[in-house]
Amino acid sequence: MIHSSLHPLAQPALYILITLVVYALSLRLHNRYSWLHPLLSASIVLVFLLRTLHISYASYNRGGAVLIYLLGPATVALGVPMFKQGIKLKRALPRLSLVVLAGSIVGMATAGCVARLCGASHQMVMSALPKSVTTPIAVEVSRSLHGDPAVTAAMVLLTGLLGSVLGPALLRLARVHHDHAVGAAIGASSHAIGTASLFRYSEVQGSVSSLAMAMAGIITSALAMLLTLYWRVRGAGGL
Repeated sequence: MIHSSLHPLAQPALYILITLVVYALSLRLHNRYSWLHPLLSASIVLVFLLRTLHISYASYNRGGAVLIYLLGPATVALGVPMFKQGIKLKRALPRLSLVVLAGSIVGMATAGCVARLCGASHQMVMSALPKSVTTPIAVEVSRSLHGDPAVTAAMVLLTGLLGSVLGPALLRLARVHHDHAVGAAIGASSHAIGTASLFRYSEVQGSVSSLAMAMAGIITSALAMLLTLYWRVRGAGGL
């Protein structure tokens, strides 16, 4: 086991280095094989390394927690290109608002219905509802709905990966090519992971996706609050 022979302070630095090296190599592979998404390949390699080297997730997460902390500033940085595209986005704001509202409602409804049809418990259904928004918002929404935040976080990651890998291809297959439509669809369904992937191809798409991601977080939080109020009123009426 690697971590048993390292000084405790050296472990986080080593795991951060491993993560960065694996992701850099995954990016190079993606440049050569465009179908091989770097997030997916990096995740698979890291899981393989952790299991092969018998490194516990708790030990690895000492470095991972540092990278997770940096997600906050990185997410805020997505607002820079959105600011640069401000005039164009302002003109499209009413349409984008309707699209994101519809997407958020459909995303929550389908997640809950599929979970229920698969026989999931009420808690798991509530955990699935906020899967399409960024992790900090999704976790808090899950708590307010009495879901399991850990399950929600896993679903958010899986949703982001699938949306990032398959989303653009499915949109092209559906003949959706407009930058605003692509950005709104990915941002409202695949949060920051999908948004970051769009910036590699189009700043406009990435900017729209950033805006849609923020709007989806607000709308999902509001819908969760309405659900909570509905259940409270319903519960009070049944007393």
